[in-house]
Amino acid sequence: MKTEKPISKTLVVIIMGVVILTTSLLLARFISRYTDNVFGLYEDRAVAKEPTIPVPLQPGSLAGMPSFVDIVKRSNPSVVNISSTSIVKTPQQNPFEGFPNNRRSDDPFWEFFDKFFEEMPNSSRPRQSLGSGFVISEDGYILTNRHVVSKGDKIQVTLSDGTEYDAKMIGSDAKIDIALIKVEPKKALPATTLGDSDALEVGEWVLAIGNPFRLGHTVTAGIVSAKGRMIGQGPYDNFIQTDASINPGNSGGPLYNTKGEVVGINSAIFTAGGNGNIGIGFAIPINMAKNVLEDLKIRGVVTRGWLGVAIQEITPEMQKAFGLKTNNGALVGDVVEDSPAAKAGIERGDVIIEFAGKKINKATDLSKAVAETKPNNKLSITLIRNGKKKTIGVEIGELKDDEPSIEAQRTESKIGISVQKITPEIAQSLQLKSLDGVIVSSVDRNSSAYMAGVSEGQIIYQINRSNIKGVDDFNKAIANIKDGDTITILLRDGRSTRFLAFTVRNK
Repeated sequence: MKTEKPISKTLVVIIMGVVILTTSLLLARFISRYTDNVFGLYEDRAVAKEPTIPVPLQPGSLAGMPSFVDIVKRSNPSVVNISSTSIVKTPQQNPFEGFPNNRRSDDPFWEFFDKFFEEMPNSSRPRQSLGSGFVISEDGYILTNRHVVSKGDKIQVTLSDGTEYDAKMIGSDAKIDIALIKVEPKKALPATTLGDSDALEVGEWVLAIGNPFRLGHTVTAGIVSAKGRMIGQGPYDNFIQTDASINPGNSGGPLYNTKGEVVGINSAIFTAGGNGNIGIGFAIPINMAKNVLEDLKIRGVVTRGWLGVAIQEITPEMQKAFGLKTNNGALVGDVVEDSPAAKAGIERGDVIIEFAGKKINKATDLSKAVAETKPNNKLSITLIRNGKKKTIGVEIGELKDDEPSIEAQRTESKIGISVQKITPEIAQSLQLKSLDGVIVSSVDRNSSAYMAGVSEGQIIYQINRSNIKGVDDFNKAIANIKDGDTITILLRDGRSTRFLAFTVRNK
C-alpha cells in the first residue's frame, strides 16, 4: 500500500502568507474607495468629464460691461462745438453822480461834467455763450439748443478736427428749446443717425457727447433713469432723465443709444446749490425735434395745432366727484370762446380720453398730441360726459403767438403752483358753496409748496391773509414774493380747510 507524503510546513506558510497579503490588498482597496466616496474625493476615471471652456470677454469690456469704443469713434466726428457771441452795450457811468451831496443842480461846474459823461458813447463788450451740437446732414444742417444760439450776433461752429465755420440761424422753437443752424462746408460733413426716442427703455445705456467747460470733446455714459419728466421748462415738457454726466457746455449735444443713434438733445441739469452735476441730467427726446424739423427748414418757425381748452390732471378726489372709473384722461376746465373746441361742442367738465385714435392717459398727452397735429386737420375726439362716452369731430386750428394756448388759462406761478379759476361745474363736482378761490391744477415736484403739502385739486382761499377770489387775486398776492420769503396759504383739502406755511426756494 502506497502512503501520501505529508504537505511541507513551509509550503503551507507560503500559501497562507499569499492569501493574507491578497486579502489585505483587497481590503485596503475597498476602504480607500469607500472613504473617497464619502468625502466626495473619488473620481470614476471611466467617465470622462466635459472640459471647462472659459467664456471670452468682449474686446474692451470688463466682466460683461459694455464697450462704447466703436460708438464713440463713429459718432465723435458728428459732434460740434458751438460758440455764440453777442455785443452787450452798457452806458458810461458818471463817477461824479451824486457828489458832493450838497451841490446845486444849476452849478455850471458840475453841469459841465454831467453833460460830458451823458454825451459819451456807450461801452461795448462781447458776451460769449458756449454749447454743443450735432450734424444731421452732409450739407451742413446742425441741431442744438435754442438757448445756446438765440442771443448771438455771430455763431461759430468748430468740428472735431478743428475746422471752423460761421453758421447762420435757420429756425428755432422756444417751446421745446431747439434750434436749427447751418454751415457751408467745403466737403460733405459726417452726419449722425437720428433714432427713435419712443423706443428708448428705462435702464438702457446711453452716452452724452459734448464740450463741457471748454474742455473739447468729452464722452460720459450712464443709463436712462426715467422718461416723460416734467421740469417746468415749458408747456411741452417730456424730458429723458439720465445719470450720464451733463455739464455746462454740453447743452445742445447728442445723447446716443448703444446703436450709435441720437435719441435725445442734452438740455438741462439738476444741481444742488449750483454745485454742478449731481447725476441728474435731462435731454429733449429726438422725436420731438424730428416732428418740427421740416417746419424749421422751410419756415424758420414751428406750426402747431390748437384746440382751445384749459385742461388739468384728474386727481383721486376729482375722479370720485365726477364718478369716473379711472383717473385716465384730461379734464377740461375751460373752453376758449370761438375756438375749435367750442365749435365742436366740447364743454367744461368733459374728460377727453382719446384724440385721433390715441389714448390720453394724462393732460400732457393731450397737449403734445394737439401740438403735433397739423392745422385744418379733421379728426375725432372721444370723451366722457356725465358718465357716458361720446365721440365728436373737430377741425384743429393753428396755434399763433397771440392766441391762447392749451395751457393759457392756467396760471403757473414762481412759487411752483399752477392754478385756474373755479367754474360752476368744478364747484358743483367738489360741492363748493361759491366760486371764490382758485383750484390747484399742478404743483412743481421740486418746489417748497409741494414739500409743504400743496397738491392738485386743493382750493386756495388766502395767501398771506389776503383773500383770493380768483386768478387775478392770486397773481397779485404773489407778485412781490421773492426767494427766501415765507408765505402762508389757507386752502381746502377735501372737506376741511387748513393753513400751510413754507419758505419760497426758487430752483
